[in-house]
Amino acid sequence: MNMEKIVEQTLLYDFYGELLTAHQRQIYEDVVFNDLSLSEVAEERGISRQGVHDMIKRCGKQLADYEDKLHLVEKFLATRQKAEQIHELARKCSETEDLSLAGEIERIASEIITEL
Repeated sequence: MNMEKIVEQTLLYDFYGELLTAHQRQIYEDVVFNDLSLSEVAEERGISRQGVHDMIKRCGKQLADYEDKLHLVEKFLATRQKAEQIHELARKCSETEDLSLAGEIERIASEIITEL
């Protein structure tokens, strides 16, 4: 699994994981975050390897469906990007004493406020 996919799954789980059942969360966490094999989880939980595989697929789809409807991760990432822009502009403003950057900082901050 590549790093981008892991980050995506982590964000989806952070935002929507509580909407899964306790059983789903335990299995999802064991496989995705604790890096246990499907066989290890199956043996530990007393279910089939295929059952674990199906559960992981179903949980991933549920988490993605929540994001498709609510867009919380998308909004979080957009806000974080804007906060990083504000941070960089404030740093430049401080270093160069270029007060014209303050208008750009204010514009981006206003976008964040409006979107929230």
